[in-house]
Amino acid sequence: MSQAFQIQQCRAPLLVSIPHAGTRLGTSLAQRLTKAASVLPDTDWFVDRLYDWVPEIGAGLIVAERSRYIVDLNRPADDSPLYATPTPGLVPFKTFGGKRIYRRDAPGDFEIRRRVEAFWQPYHDALHAELLRVRRHFGYVILFDAHSIRSRVPSLFEGRLRDLNLGTFDGHSAAPGLVEAASSVLSAQQQYSHVVDGRFKGGYITRHYGRPQESIHALQLEMSQSIYMRESPPRFEPDKAEPVKELLRRLLNRLLEWGDELG
Repeated sequence: MSQAFQIQQCRAPLLVSIPHAGTRLGTSLAQRLTKAASVLPDTDWFVDRLYDWVPEIGAGLIVAERSRYIVDLNRPADDSPLYATPTPGLVPFKTFGGKRIYRRDAPGDFEIRRRVEAFWQPYHDALHAELLRVRRHFGYVILFDAHSIRSRVPSLFEGRLRDLNLGTFDGHSAAPGLVEAASSVLSAQQQYSHVVDGRFKGGYITRHYGRPQESIHALQLEMSQSIYMRESPPRFEPDKAEPVKELLRRLLNRLLEWGDELG
């Protein structure tokens, strides 16, 4: 089995998780996909490039290499629903646009279990182990789950998505002071629209690992892809991305400052 993710360990009490930027499928799976799915339209395109500077500030980084069409790392392993409205599951069968992913040989229960064992479980084992290691060393740890999505996805939300969508599971996944610190950075700028706990409150990673009472704090940031790239066909645009990266740098540095203020 080839590597399912890459990880760089933390030197500071902050770990950035990027579960949906992967594009690798494997030849046998790629041959089973429809034309619509083969271009991987639901990828969190280039999010790893937006956060490639993270190790410079001592934060850790874990990045999935496999496509979310293999298995969605931000869903529970038992595929229990996260939202009141239907969303693609642990192993999706349709794109966000409602088109079939498989033209033949859609995975059954056995194959889904194998995917969980081969790709979902190793990512979460590594993520959990790193969180515990960092908490032992610093006394607390912050998990920042990084995502992006097309600015318009009618099946998931109405109209145009806000540029920056901070999720805290309605305040349950992180300490109030940390949420306020993050929100203050978004409120201090006027270039991008933002919201806290709007359509995207945090997926499985934020909800499962965010346990502020146990000194593990988790936040999710869902970004509109329109602010840093051309959406169709997907192309990274460095000039658009640079101000976004600078804002992310201010945001993550503020999270570390909040930790320092704990004393």
